[in-house]
Amino acid sequence: MKLQTLRVLIALAIVFTCLIYLGILPSSAQSNNQPFKVGFLCVGPVTDFGWNYSTNQGRLYLESHMPGQVQTTFAERIPESAEAERVLEKMIAQGAKLIFTASYGYLEPALRVAARHPDVIFMQVNRFVNAKNLGTYTTDQYQAMYLSGIVAGHMTKTNKLGFIAAHPIPHILHEINAFELGAKSVNPKAETSVIFINNWSDPPLEAEAVKSLADTGCDTIAHAQDNQNTILPTCDSLGLYSLGFYSDAHQLAPKKWLTGAFLDWGPFYVKITKSVMDHTWKSCSYTGGMEAGEGYIKLSAFGKVVPQAVQKEVLAKEKLIEKGQLTVFQGPLKDKDGKERVATGQKLSDKQFTDMDWFVAGVHGSLPQK
Repeated sequence: MKLQTLRVLIALAIVFTCLIYLGILPSSAQSNNQPFKVGFLCVGPVTDFGWNYSTNQGRLYLESHMPGQVQTTFAERIPESAEAERVLEKMIAQGAKLIFTASYGYLEPALRVAARHPDVIFMQVNRFVNAKNLGTYTTDQYQAMYLSGIVAGHMTKTNKLGFIAAHPIPHILHEINAFELGAKSVNPKAETSVIFINNWSDPPLEAEAVKSLADTGCDTIAHAQDNQNTILPTCDSLGLYSLGFYSDAHQLAPKKWLTGAFLDWGPFYVKITKSVMDHTWKSCSYTGGMEAGEGYIKLSAFGKVVPQAVQKEVLAKEKLIEKGQLTVFQGPLKDKDGKERVATGQKLSDKQFTDMDWFVAGVHGSLPQK
């Protein structure tokens, strides 16, 4: 009888262990109310007042809105290389069950690590390839850049706008093209010259790019660089209007700041974390736009140099976007070579949007040859 009882207990223990492994029952750590661990992988410093700063602000929001339930960790200045895999493995060894890989080039390392750890969920930014335990997310930040372009189109005196960008990849081209379309909607003479840095952050090159654009007559500079600590102050020192990206950094350019686009990741991080914790998370591509009403994308504060009439016009256009009554990429749209990309009355298709590799008419700059 004792032997039979022992066998039953052993069998129950094996079943219980399997259920924990499969995620059907909580582990001892979870059942003891230990916090759920979430990791964040950042390509640059969280003090950049730009991309990595906005990611970290979202992380802090997650901690403050789920106190005691969540414990976060982050790694900054991690290259988009095999080093990312090493850091991801370390986070998992420390107990992370959800990791946000917050840079475009982390997808390939994240996919490899995800394949080795099916019990860990990964969220990759600005890409559209999913796996069983990896989802992707992005925002339609180009909508706020369209609105920023309207301000730039009104404020420029030379009709020459500049744009400094990290890499010629689709989500950056969305921002550049939307900016020019916004400017052109109120100023048909407005044109945008683009300089690619080919790095998410390179302060010396960014400063030189600002000066180079100024030398060509550009009096208004927008950007899509991770770091805002160089571009905005340089613009202010040269008397150039500036527009921000990823976060509201008007304090870096107190004289000539116009506005910009910034990201509020906190509510999204809370939403995803809760879905993983309650086992409702599913792998897919999450996209948030102004019309979604979730507040991930916002227009930065207007600078003191922006007239009230311009502010009022832009805020009215923002309302139209939120209501779904204004579509940025709608025909007729031609590229810089005069080729029709979107016919009159048509909208940019999902594939055209995802694979964008062209500039709209009015944008000047070099793109990689296919």
